Amino acid sequence: MPYTPEMIEELNMLNRFNLTTTLEGIKVHHDAEEAVISATGRLFEKGLITQVDGGYLTDLGREAAEHSQAVLMILGSPPCN
Repeated sequence: MPYTPEMIEELNMLNRFNLTTTLEGIKVHHDAEEAVISATGRLFEKGLITQVDGGYLTDLGREAAEHSQAVLMILGSPPCN
Protein backbone atom coordinates (compact mmCIF):
# COMPACT_ATOMS: atom_id res chain seq x y z
CA MET A 1 0.00 0.00 0.00
CA PRO A 2 1.55 3.35 -1.00
CA TYR A 3 1.65 6.34 1.31
CA THR A 4 -1.26 8.73 0.88
CA PRO A 5 -0.67 12.50 0.93
CA GLU A 6 -2.32 12.54 4.38
CA MET A 7 0.09 9.90 5.68
CA ILE A 8 3.04 11.87 4.34
CA GLU A 9 1.85 14.98 6.19
CA GLU A 10 1.52 12.93 9.38
CA LEU A 11 5.02 11.51 8.94
CA ASN A 12 6.36 15.01 8.33
CA MET A 13 4.71 16.12 11.57
CA LEU A 14 6.23 13.22 13.51
CA ASN A 15 9.64 14.14 12.08
CA ARG A 16 9.39 17.56 13.72
CA PHE A 17 9.54 16.11 17.24
CA ASN A 18 12.85 16.18 19.10
CA LEU A 19 13.45 12.62 20.27
CA THR A 20 16.41 13.51 22.48
CA THR A 21 14.04 14.75 25.21
CA THR A 22 10.53 14.04 26.45
CA LEU A 23 10.23 17.58 27.81
CA GLU A 24 9.85 19.29 24.44
CA GLY A 25 6.55 19.34 22.61
CA ILE A 26 5.14 21.07 19.56
CA LYS A 27 2.47 23.74 19.23
CA VAL A 28 0.69 24.14 15.88
CA HIS A 29 -0.84 27.58 15.62
CA HIS A 30 -4.21 28.35 14.03
CA ASP A 31 -2.51 30.19 11.16
CA ALA A 32 -0.34 27.21 10.14
CA GLU A 33 -0.88 25.53 6.78
CA GLU A 34 -4.15 23.62 6.67
CA ALA A 35 -2.34 20.37 5.84
CA VAL A 36 -0.22 20.71 9.01
CA ILE A 37 -3.26 21.49 11.18
CA SER A 38 -5.16 18.53 9.73
CA ALA A 39 -2.22 16.13 10.12
CA THR A 40 -1.79 17.19 13.74
CA GLY A 41 -5.47 16.59 14.42
CA ARG A 42 -5.28 13.13 12.89
CA LEU A 43 -2.23 12.25 14.98
CA PHE A 44 -4.18 13.28 18.09
CA GLU A 45 -7.19 11.19 17.04
CA LYS A 46 -4.88 8.20 16.55
CA GLY A 47 -3.44 8.65 20.05
CA LEU A 48 0.06 9.59 18.91
CA ILE A 49 0.16 13.07 20.46
CA THR A 50 -1.42 14.52 23.59
CA GLN A 51 -3.19 17.59 22.21
CA VAL A 52 -5.20 18.32 19.07
CA ASP A 53 -2.77 21.18 18.31
CA GLY A 54 0.41 19.28 19.11
CA GLY A 55 1.56 18.76 22.65
CA TYR A 56 3.81 15.84 23.44
CA LEU A 57 4.27 12.41 21.94
CA THR A 58 2.45 9.55 23.63
CA ASP A 59 4.34 6.27 24.08
CA LEU A 60 2.89 5.03 20.79
CA GLY A 61 3.65 8.37 19.16
CA ARG A 62 7.25 8.23 20.29
CA GLU A 63 7.63 4.77 18.78
CA ALA A 64 6.06 5.99 15.52
CA ALA A 65 8.30 9.08 15.47
CA GLU A 66 11.39 6.94 16.07
CA HIS A 67 10.50 4.75 13.11
CA SER A 68 9.58 7.70 10.92
CA GLN A 69 12.79 9.53 11.67
CA ALA A 70 14.82 6.36 11.11
CA VAL A 71 13.25 5.87 7.68
CA LEU A 72 13.99 9.50 6.81
CA MET A 73 17.60 9.07 7.85
CA ILE A 74 17.99 5.82 5.88
CA LEU A 75 16.37 7.19 2.73
CA GLY A 76 18.33 10.44 2.98
CA SER A 77 21.71 8.78 3.33
CA PRO A 78 24.00 8.29 0.34
CA PRO A 79 23.82 4.90 -1.37
CA CYS A 80 26.21 2.16 -0.29
CA ASN A 81 28.11 0.78 -3.28
